[in-house]
Amino acid sequence: MATENQTDSRRKVASAMDSSEMAISITDMHKWFGEFHVLKNINLKVRRGERIVICGPSGSGKSTLIRCINRLEEHQQGSIVVDGTELTHDLKNIEKIRSEVGMVFQHFNLFPHLTALENCALAPIWVRRTPKAKADEAAMKYLERVRIPEQANKYPGQLSGGQQQRVAIARSLCMNPRIMLFDEPTSALDPEMIKEVLEVMVELAESGMTMLVVTHEMGFATAVAHRVIFMDFGEIIEQNEPHEFFKNPQHDRTKLFLSQILHH
Repeated sequence: MATENQTDSRRKVASAMDSSEMAISITDMHKWFGEFHVLKNINLKVRRGERIVICGPSGSGKSTLIRCINRLEEHQQGSIVVDGTELTHDLKNIEKIRSEVGMVFQHFNLFPHLTALENCALAPIWVRRTPKAKADEAAMKYLERVRIPEQANKYPGQLSGGQQQRVAIARSLCMNPRIMLFDEPTSALDPEMIKEVLEVMVELAESGMTMLVVTHEMGFATAVAHRVIFMDFGEIIEQNEPHEFFKNPQHDRTKLFLSQILHH
C-alpha cells in the first residue's frame, strides 16, 4: 500500500504533468458587458492536441468565450492560462499568446487590397520579422495545404466564400500556432462551400492541432471532436465525448437544443 507521502508526491507529479500537457486552463472565469453577465463561472481545461467543439443557442456566450482566450475580449474575474502564460493586462503576455494562437472568424477578415498570398505572408513579415521571400514560400506551402495554391495571386473579391475562408485558415497557419480557434467558420458560407472548409479543418485536426471550434456542424463534431461542450446563458451546461453527448444528453436544455438542430 502507498504511504501518504508517496500518494502526495504522485499527486504533485500528476499535477506537474497536467500543467505541461495543458494547452488552455480557464478557472472560475466571468465576463460582463456593462451590466450583462455574459460568461459565468467558466471552468475548462484543454489538453495539447485535444479538439473541442462548442455549441449552443445564439447569444449563449460561445464566441465571447473563445475571443477571451486570445484577449480579443477581456475577462473581469478568474484566470485564463494559455500555453503556460496567464492572460493579464501585461501586453507582452498578450502578444506572446496571440503569436501562439491562430483565430479564424466567421467573416474571413481578409485584406481586400492584398492577394491571397500577401494576406498569408503579412503577419510573419510584420510580427515575426520573417524575410519576404521566406514568408512567401511558407504562405504558398499553406495555400497548398488548404488546397488552393492556384488562387495565390487573386484578391479576396475574386474568390468564393469557401476559398476566402480557406485563405483565412492558411493565414493563421502561417504563424505556426500551437492552438487554433474557429468562431463559426462555416456559418457565412453557402451549403456547397461548407464541405470544402470542413474537409480542410478535418485534415488539420488529424495533424494533431489543438482546436476549439464554435460550430453547429454536428457531423464535424462527431468526426473529429474529443469533446463537445454545450453552453447556454453564459454557462457550460454539459460536456461529453461526441457519441454520448448526442445519444444520451443529460440536461433538459441540451436535449431541447439537440432536438431543434438535429431535426431541421
